Amino acid sequence: MRAMSSNRAIAGASRWDAGFARRLRLLRGKAPAGERGPDAKLLWGELATFAEPLLRPFREPMDVAVAEHPRVVMLLPGFGTHPMRMRYMARQLERAGHKVKRWGLGFNLGPTQQNFDKLARRVEQVSARYGQNVVLVGWSLGGIFAREIAKRHPEHVAKVISMGSPFSGTPYANNAWRIYQLVTGHSVEQPPVEAELAVKPPVETIALWSPRDGVISPRSACGHPGERDRAIAIRCTHLGFSNSHEAIGTILRELEEF
Repeated sequence: MRAMSSNRAIAGASRWDAGFARRLRLLRGKAPAGERGPDAKLLWGELATFAEPLLRPFREPMDVAVAEHPRVVMLLPGFGTHPMRMRYMARQLERAGHKVKRWGLGFNLGPTQQNFDKLARRVEQVSARYGQNVVLVGWSLGGIFAREIAKRHPEHVAKVISMGSPFSGTPYANNAWRIYQLVTGHSVEQPPVEAELAVKPPVETIALWSPRDGVISPRSACGHPGERDRAIAIRCTHLGFSNSHEAIGTILRELEEF
């Protein structure tokens, strides 16, 4: 018995060492020549986002009109973030009368087939419970999840709204790919699930993007005609999408347009 426990411990340690070495190699990797994310000065601008919750009490509250057509909305957080980071947005949508649901996966630590399957079941259950298809609003990597779920299960999705999501072009057109590889343990070029990111879901798909985005290339988040139905420019940082009154106001208008 002791020998078996010892062997399992050795095997576990070996897997941990192999995983650490793989992540270290990925961290040291380089993007192909000519492929890069937004300018560094925009990345530094992202730091101002952390002051937003402190400044909010001193600003005028957001003007939110009551929705004529209340929807069921699911918010999908960005990479490395928890649904609580989207709570301010959720409250404004709820003020308008929409039913807002979390995605049910906690922190977004990257795609796996298991996560995709759980999210698909979650969307199906929410749709069945409320008797209407769900509007998926995804921030950054959350928008990638939203697009892929809509491709797989369009019968449960009413619309997809992505915010600063890198679905178009090269996977290196951002300033987060090294951190992504370090956390997930896989290359941005070889995700553990099959996905053609630029292919548009068979439901209405809106891409919000920002020229001030310091993390994701605006072109990557905007996409090309045929990769989304419409693209809308928002003046905010990447980390600011979930708190931006302009972004939230745009989403509220999109929830009325079907």
